[in-house]
Amino acid sequence: MIKYLSKLSLLALFAGVLLSSCGSDDDNTPVVEVTPTIVEAAIDTPELSILVEALQAADGDLVDVLNAGEYTVLAPTNDAFTAFLSANGFNSLSDVPTDVLSNILLNHVITGTVMSTDLVSAGSGYTKTNATNADGDLLDLYFATASGVTFNGVSSVSAADVEASNGVVHIVDAVIGLPTVVTFAVADPTFETLVAALTRADHTTDYVATLSAATAPSPFTVFAPTNEAFGALLIETNIPTLGDIPLDLLESTLNTHVIGFLNARAEDLMQDQVLATLGSSLTVSLTDGRQLIDENGRVANIIVTNVQAYNGVVHVIDKVVLPLL
Repeated sequence: MIKYLSKLSLLALFAGVLLSSCGSDDDNTPVVEVTPTIVEAAIDTPELSILVEALQAADGDLVDVLNAGEYTVLAPTNDAFTAFLSANGFNSLSDVPTDVLSNILLNHVITGTVMSTDLVSAGSGYTKTNATNADGDLLDLYFATASGVTFNGVSSVSAADVEASNGVVHIVDAVIGLPTVVTFAVADPTFETLVAALTRADHTTDYVATLSAATAPSPFTVFAPTNEAFGALLIETNIPTLGDIPLDLLESTLNTHVIGFLNARAEDLMQDQVLATLGSSLTVSLTDGRQLIDENGRVANIIVTNVQAYNGVVHVIDKVVLPLL
């Protein structure tokens, strides 16, 4: 089951303390240990020099922002930034638009101090970063701890719990790009069967490419069935495996889980609202919690809401909805 954790309740993530001290003289003057701020800790760490340069170059006075509050910063190394620039066709940091750079950096910033103990206890889940989509909604970050601590399935912690006076720094081995709805589907094992359905070899539509786009028909609202929901569908329809679902039925079913040109948060859903998906329509019911009713009268419960990507929002449902049969 997906866990959704508050960023303010996550305590204890990576355990080294950077201390700078005032020098002592021959008169045995007491040594005063001073814990650096987040920015000072980054400046004092040679492998974070590109991060420091990026913070200074980006829009939004990010150095002042990080000095003014309590934050957890996932700090990409110089090697991580070099790989990011190369993968995205930039020759240098100065080639990245400063507004884009700012939002990417904010995708590494969590409000509050997040330490490792609660992450390991939780195992996996979602928390909000300070990056935003076009509507100003905070983006989500998926973390997992089964094989070290990873974020959005692409970045791992290489040095944990670097304490700062106004939070904590965790050094990571990859830049965490702005997530798409596909990012969360791939990173979160809750959606392994959904990913298998989206990537079946015989599709006439490239679902991954379409749902990864930041251009029309995005933003998307995706109702994402769990692995258990797909298992129940096979039993309900008496179809042996996912690969045995007829292609036209599979594609029309997947389409019925996606709304284009709309980032519909849970608070935007209204009683008896008819949702025009890319497939068959769905009707919203709020009588017994948030539910979706397909054109066959089948009811799916929305069990997790508002997993926010840059190009849309994901709501998790406990039943696969179907086109009109």
